[in-house]
Amino acid sequence: MTPEMTSSFLLVTFAVCTLIIAVGPSELLRIGGIDVDGHFTFKPSDLASVSSDFGMLKSPEEPLAVLHPSSAEDVARLIRTAYGSATAFPVSARGHGHSINGQASTGRNGVVVEMSHRNIGTPEPLVEPEEMYVDVWGGELWVDVLKKTLEHGLAPKSWTDYLYLSVGGTLSNAGISGQAFHHGPQISNVLELDVVTGKGEVMRCSKEENTRLFHGVLGGLGQFGIITRARISLEPAPQRVRWIRVLYSSFEVFTQDQENLISMHGQSKFDYVEGFVIVDEGLVNNWRSSFFSPRNPVKISSVSSNGSVLYCLEITKNYHESESDTVDQEVEILMKKLNFIPTSVFTTDLQYVDFLDRVHKAELKLRSKNLWEVPHPWLNLFVPKSRISDFDKGVFKGILGNKTSGPILIYPMNKDKWDERSSAVTPDEEVFYLVALLRSALSDGEETQKLEYLKDQNRRIMEFCDQAKINVKQYLPHHATQEEWVAHYGDKWDQFRNMKAEFDPRHILATGQRIFQNPSLSLFPPPSSSSSASW
Repeated sequence: MTPEMTSSFLLVTFAVCTLIIAVGPSELLRIGGIDVDGHFTFKPSDLASVSSDFGMLKSPEEPLAVLHPSSAEDVARLIRTAYGSATAFPVSARGHGHSINGQASTGRNGVVVEMSHRNIGTPEPLVEPEEMYVDVWGGELWVDVLKKTLEHGLAPKSWTDYLYLSVGGTLSNAGISGQAFHHGPQISNVLELDVVTGKGEVMRCSKEENTRLFHGVLGGLGQFGIITRARISLEPAPQRVRWIRVLYSSFEVFTQDQENLISMHGQSKFDYVEGFVIVDEGLVNNWRSSFFSPRNPVKISSVSSNGSVLYCLEITKNYHESESDTVDQEVEILMKKLNFIPTSVFTTDLQYVDFLDRVHKAELKLRSKNLWEVPHPWLNLFVPKSRISDFDKGVFKGILGNKTSGPILIYPMNKDKWDERSSAVTPDEEVFYLVALLRSALSDGEETQKLEYLKDQNRRIMEFCDQAKINVKQYLPHHATQEEWVAHYGDKWDQFRNMKAEFDPRHILATGQRIFQNPSLSLFPPPSSSSSASW
C-alpha cells in the first residue's frame, strides 16, 4: 500500500469510527444499507462541503452522511429509514447552500440531501409549450430553468434577484423580486408539486389534490416535506428590457411613487419595481449599483445639497424587438407620472436574460476580489405600509449612520398577490414593503464592516421595531426560541403545528430551522443560559 493510499484509508477509518461513536453502529449500517439509485458519501471532504452556507454565520458542523439522489424515491427511502429508526435522525434538503443561518444543516447525526448537483437519473426541465408550464426537479437552479424555457420562447413569471438558487429552496420560502407586485411571489406561480413527507411518502399535490400539503409546503421552510418536482407557470418571454434608475431626496415622494406604480393595471405599467436606499456615497457606484458606473458615476453631492439619505427607484419595461419603435413613448408616458430628481435619470437597454442574471455578474466581480465568501449577516423584513415612514426615520436616518456594508433594498408588494393559504407570513396590510439589508462582513475592514458590529446593528433594528410597535415579519426568518416562532406565525401557528404533526410527526425534516426539536438532537444539546426553549 502506497503512503497516499494509507493516508486515505486512515482518514476514512477515522471518519467511520467517529460516526459510529456519534450515532451508534446500527444507525450507520441502516443508512449505508439503504438501496438507492443515487449514492451516499461519507468522505470528509464531501461532508465538509455541505457543513456551511452562504451566510457563514454558524460554525461548520458536518453531517453523518450526504445523499446524492437520482429520484424522489431515493429521498423517500432515506426518510422512511429515518422515520423508522430509533433516533429519527434528521434529514435536510440542501439546494445551492444560499441560506444565511444554517437552515439546511442537520447537526452531526443527520443526513443532508444534496439536491442541486445534477446526478444520473434526475430529470431535465420538461417544457410543455402548449400548456405553458415547465416541470423541474426540486434541486434545479432557476438559471437553468430560464435557459431551458427560453428555448421555447417562454419564461417563468416571477423571479428572485439572484438566479443561482434552487427551485425547492425558493419555493420553501416565497421567492420574491421586483415582479412580485404584479405576478406575486414564486409560490403564487406553482401549479403542482411532488413532495416527500417526513414519513417518506411521495405525494403529488396541487390546488385540487392534497391541497393542505400543497399550500403548506409553499413557504413552509421545509417543515412538511422535500420538494422533488415543481410545475411552474410560464409566459411568453420578452426579448429586451429598458432598465431605468432615478433618485429621490424625499422618502415620502419616493414611496408614494412606488405605491402608485404597483397599483397600475393592464399593459400600461412597468414590469419590475424595486428600489434601494443610499446612505453611503460609495455604495451608489458599487455592487448592485454598478449600473451607474463607469459611464454614469454618481456623486450624492450632485443631487443632494446636504448629503443626506437618497432613495433610488429601479424600474423596467419589457418589450420585443418588434416593439422598439413604441417602447420609448410608453416609457415617457409612465415617467411623467413620477416625481424624481429631474437630473437623475439613468437608463440602459439590454437583453432580458442579461437583466435577470445581473447579480451573477456582480458575484463574479466580488469573487475575483475574494469578497464573496465572507460572512453575510443579512436581515430581510416585511414592513407594513402604514409604518414604513417610521422605519425610515428610525433605521435609514438613525441606526444605520452613514455606512451600510452592502445594498439596502426597499420595494412594496400587494398582499392580494399572495395566497393566504400558503405558509408564508406577511404583515396584515394590503401593501407592505420588503426591506433587505444585504450586508457583507469583513474581518480586516473598518469597525462598521465587522461581523459583530453588523449583528449588533441588526439586533438594534429589531429592538427598535419592537419598541416602536412596528409589526415587521422576517423574510427568510431566523428565530432563537419557539416562543419567537409562535409570534412570527401568529394566527397561522396552530395550523402550522398541526401540519407538522400530520406530515412530519417525528420532526425529522429541516431541523436547522430550529422551529421544532428533533429527539436525536438532544444527544448534543446546544449550550444555553436562557430558560426558554432554544431550538
